[in-house]
Amino acid sequence: MNDEDEYIGFATLPEQVHRKAVRKGFDFTLMVVGESGLGKSTLINSLFLSDLYKGRELPSVNDLVERTVNIEKKQLEIEEKGVRLKLTIVDTPGFNDAVNAGNSQKSLIEYVDKQFEQYYEDECGLNRRNIVDNRVHCCLYFISPYGHGLRQIDIETMKKLHHKVNIVPLLAKADILTKEELRRMKNRILEEIEENHIQIYEFPDCDSDEDEDFKQQDRELKASIPFAVVGCNTVVEAGGKKIRGRAYPWGIVEVDNPNHCDFIRLRQMLISTHMQDLKDVTSDVHYENYRALHIRTQLGTAQKERGKLKRDSAANFEALSDTEKLLEQKDAEIQRMQQMLAKMQEQLKASSPQQQHVNGLGKL
Repeated sequence: MNDEDEYIGFATLPEQVHRKAVRKGFDFTLMVVGESGLGKSTLINSLFLSDLYKGRELPSVNDLVERTVNIEKKQLEIEEKGVRLKLTIVDTPGFNDAVNAGNSQKSLIEYVDKQFEQYYEDECGLNRRNIVDNRVHCCLYFISPYGHGLRQIDIETMKKLHHKVNIVPLLAKADILTKEELRRMKNRILEEIEENHIQIYEFPDCDSDEDEDFKQQDRELKASIPFAVVGCNTVVEAGGKKIRGRAYPWGIVEVDNPNHCDFIRLRQMLISTHMQDLKDVTSDVHYENYRALHIRTQLGTAQKERGKLKRDSAANFEALSDTEKLLEQKDAEIQRMQQMLAKMQEQLKASSPQQQHVNGLGKL
């Protein structure tokens, strides 16, 4: 008997799964958070080679002061080598623009929780096969390069989001910093993230059987956090080549050059290497945390209502018992009065013949 005779056939299972997944397509939801002017829209357009924000008008100063966070969803279908990706971008224009920044955080958290709630309801429903996954799989958090690290609003927002979504911190507009300033800024941000116990997305460890190139790539990605990004869709000419970049008097910053910024590494991580892991962590960790908390809350509410019903029933029972006691007392009092009346009547009957006898002697 040769090896072909012993061949069962389950080795083709990965191919079957791959074909089915390709037919179905993939969904991915990306949330973008950061104040106005940090290049969020430009970076998204650069990442996905699209123009999602055509026609957007810049708000006036008065609008910025009175502005509230307005969650905007933009969907885009991308196909590459027969693989379809349905991409949803959740933008947050107005974040931290208004005087009251607390409302900005509230809007973000409510949106993320609402997607979990909708998924939970669909999961508990009858049409589970056609559930649309709108849960937020990744949050790109833009950090301003103009400060000396994280601001209080950054710390508060990330701490409120990190148990609900995968946070990937980005250092925006990195082209305004020198290499030394960039290095110090990155180190400061990482220190403050650790000091404030903020849990950002953690890259999974490489398997021992991975090739050395992949391991090196993984080390470079981990060392790039927070990703220093430059968003630009302008094509300039340098050295006879047309490249995407920004032209300055001292030279050109190339968006796709890993020596100039981390844009390529970010796109590699987000799309090529870790998209599925971001989805898995969302489903297995963040959604399960929400689901467990939701079930505990429902049980707690049910127990409280049950306890209230018991207390109300007991109160009604006690009220009923008091009434019955009063009735019993009245009945007993009536019985005593009836007995006293009967006794008095007997006494009257007993004294009636004697009175008649006395009256007869008087007549004699």
